[in-house]
Amino acid sequence: MPVFYQLRQENNPKSVNVGKWYARAKCLGYWDLEKLADHIQDNVSAKKSDVIAVLRELVVVMREAFDAGYGVKIDGFGRFKVGLKTKAAESAKEFTAAKHIVGSRMNFQPEVHWTASDPARRKQFLNGLKVEEYGAYSVDKSGGEEEEP
Repeated sequence: MPVFYQLRQENNPKSVNVGKWYARAKCLGYWDLEKLADHIQDNVSAKKSDVIAVLRELVVVMREAFDAGYGVKIDGFGRFKVGLKTKAAESAKEFTAAKHIVGSRMNFQPEVHWTASDPARRKQFLNGLKVEEYGAYSVDKSGGEEEEP
């Protein structure tokens, strides 16, 4: 199954690309815990209820790791760690957490693979990715405006 995209026109007058077109990935929705458990159950010997229990516990344990200052690495999947949003200080002496740390975020780095014969780094979930234009909208490619159905 491909990743779908839709064409979008840059309308921000401050952008150097105003008026130009680009592709934006179209997410068709999200698989929730139930859907993930259904698919995992089909591929392993565990029951759906066991899969759900493990996935819920994974969330709890990952939070414990982050709260303790650690990141989480899941082989074949990738690494998670906490990142900080900060404002700059004029000097190290003037920097204070209360004033300059303004938020946090979750950083995820998918597992990367490469070989000696093919040194290009390929992210686990993007390797072999196929794209296809999403057909549930129309764009007048002759120069008109984008139209939603």
